[in-house]
Amino acid sequence: MDYLAEAASFAKKEGIGIHLDGARIFNAALKRKVAASAIASCFDSVSLCLSKGLGAPVGSLLYANKELIREARKWRKMLGGGMRQAGIVAAAGIYALQHNRQRLAEDHENATLLAQGRQERDEIGVEFHEAQTNMVYADFSSTAAALLPEFLQQRGILVSSWDRVRLVTHLDIAREDISRVVEAYNGFFSG
Repeated sequence: MDYLAEAASFAKKEGIGIHLDGARIFNAALKRKVAASAIASCFDSVSLCLSKGLGAPVGSLLYANKELIREARKWRKMLGGGMRQAGIVAAAGIYALQHNRQRLAEDHENATLLAQGRQERDEIGVEFHEAQTNMVYADFSSTAAALLPEFLQQRGILVSSWDRVRLVTHLDIAREDISRVVEAYNGFFSG
């Protein structure tokens, strides 16, 4: 928060507007034990995706001053981003905001379990720091990256075939899923 305040102060002094892609602002707020509004207050504008960790089917919000909101609406309309009869989508977004913010802690716990389970293997390089929330990065050898996706797919787990993989926990991932993934990875490298 201190760094954000310094950056905001510098930007304001220099006449630079700053924007936060706040797709995971609620994850960060929960992890840092601060209000999301405290994070947002450091920025001139914040976009918030309702579908990422919050579980809404679609939707994003833009927080900004009236002038910027007017400009954004103009550009949204010019680029075909309008939506008619959006009430049902808005209802899902409102539900997600009201009911799914606190459960993000479960995603954080699941990511920690996933990282810990995979750190036990020398063949997997895991990047997961204390400040991270619901994302785990794993590095594999080229050989493992080529063979692992098919092995996991046979067990109902889909991953991309890259040397570096980003695994994200979310509303649809249960603790049992984490155990299943860790067990499958360990099975691949043990066999």
